[in-house]
Amino acid sequence: MDFTYIAAFVWLMMFSPAFGSTIPNSTNPNQAEACVNGGAISLTFDFYLSSCPEAEAIVFAWVEKAVSDDPRMAASLLRLHFHDCFGCDASVLLDDTASMAGEKSAAPNANSLRGFEVIDAIKAEVEYFCPQTVSCADILAIAARDAVVLSGGPAWEVEMGRKDSVIASKAAANNNIPSPNSDLPTLLSKFQALGLSLQDLLALSGAHTMGKARCSTFSARLNGGGPDINLEFLQSLQQLCATNTTLADLDRATPSTFDNRYFTNILSGEGLLPSDQALVGGVDEARALVHSYALDARVFFRDFAKSMIVMGGLQSPAAGEIRRNCRAVNQVLP
Repeated sequence: MDFTYIAAFVWLMMFSPAFGSTIPNSTNPNQAEACVNGGAISLTFDFYLSSCPEAEAIVFAWVEKAVSDDPRMAASLLRLHFHDCFGCDASVLLDDTASMAGEKSAAPNANSLRGFEVIDAIKAEVEYFCPQTVSCADILAIAARDAVVLSGGPAWEVEMGRKDSVIASKAAANNNIPSPNSDLPTLLSKFQALGLSLQDLLALSGAHTMGKARCSTFSARLNGGGPDINLEFLQSLQQLCATNTTLADLDRATPSTFDNRYFTNILSGEGLLPSDQALVGGVDEARALVHSYALDARVFFRDFAKSMIVMGGLQSPAAGEIRRNCRAVNQVLP
């Protein structure tokens, strides 16, 4: 390992404006609890301080390289964590087996999620230095934070200590991950079922300030798009989407930068996905939050960081091991 990366990471944490505005946990600066069917597991900010002090620097170095090679990878790594965090147990990383249909082929994930090879590379190096110590779920959470920071967004301390699931569920992924065509009541219902608030929903939706989506995912916008769509924006999308497989920027102004343009866009009728534009349709509290985030990026960054900590605290009851390989559960030795 090139330990100059560790020095760079430490420097970034000490002196970067983003890391300087780290959002601590609102209840305890060192520990939180993630519910597991009524029970709890401990998550702490310094979980690997003794057992694998290199962990965060290794993750940062690989994410930095991946985003430098492909700026879109920042959004992809963030999305991997999001799609895992209706459980935050790395179940999304498991490959299919003869007896299990995994989540990679679920409708919200198939031909969409990417970045698995980056996680594989991180895990391989972490295993070299700290065998069977750092969970794949924690790697996803750290990588998501680093992807945001490297794209100009806020930083937060990542609570760690998650376990990896020994199962995955294609059906659960299909049922729990919101559709890009969801309306606001549907989105809010899915978030509230996990203990997340309307503010969490609005703040976390701001992740769509970077990345891309296939034209097939917003066909409803192409076919009229609702009364609030910007007509010039609609025409540009119709010209772009000659085929359903074409990729469109979620934020065409600053597609690789984590900023608050997403909220400006939806106020102007330029939300790419129907679920984006739905955030300003009919609920005064939601529209007020969108306005506040559009007016002041600092408010958005603060709430996004807080909500990432809350979402990252979700844990599936199936979580229970530290995988050696993020794509497969550990083999039981005779």
